Amino acid sequence: MKASVFKFGVNLWPPLFFTGIKVTHLTPDYKETHVTLKLRWYNRNYVGTQYGGSLMSMTDPWYMLMIMHNLGRDYFVWDKHAEIDYIAPGKTHVHAQFLLTDEILNDIRAKTANGEKYVPEFIVDIKDNNGQLVARVKRRVYIKLKPRARAD
Repeated sequence: MKASVFKFGVNLWPPLFFTGIKVTHLTPDYKETHVTLKLRWYNRNYVGTQYGGSLMSMTDPWYMLMIMHNLGRDYFVWDKHAEIDYIAPGKTHVHAQFLLTDEILNDIRAKTANGEKYVPEFIVDIKDNNGQLVARVKRRVYIKLKPRARAD
């Protein structure tokens, strides 16, 4: 699917749209995504800062989706695990960037070539409008070559 069409559609997806999460940049090759979470009255926590659940949600599907679009249909790709470390209150809109390199993709292909699962970890920094670190999220993605796609 063309990245611009995907970006438009995913920005209307209710779990993102209704929490104020928006993809602001997606490269045509699905290797880089930028996401913003706007601070609004409906997504603030009790003390008026970014709600922690929304911070986690803004990092949820991106590596899985980016990997799926780059590896194709021959692979199982699932989000497996995530953990968040809250560093500072999010008092402004917050932003996160996701990057897949050719090196990462080649590593995934090599580690799954014999049908073994691979669970790489990705670190995502969430920063405020001033560049201050608000949270750091570790995300693990389960990846496995489908049996019919193996060259055994």
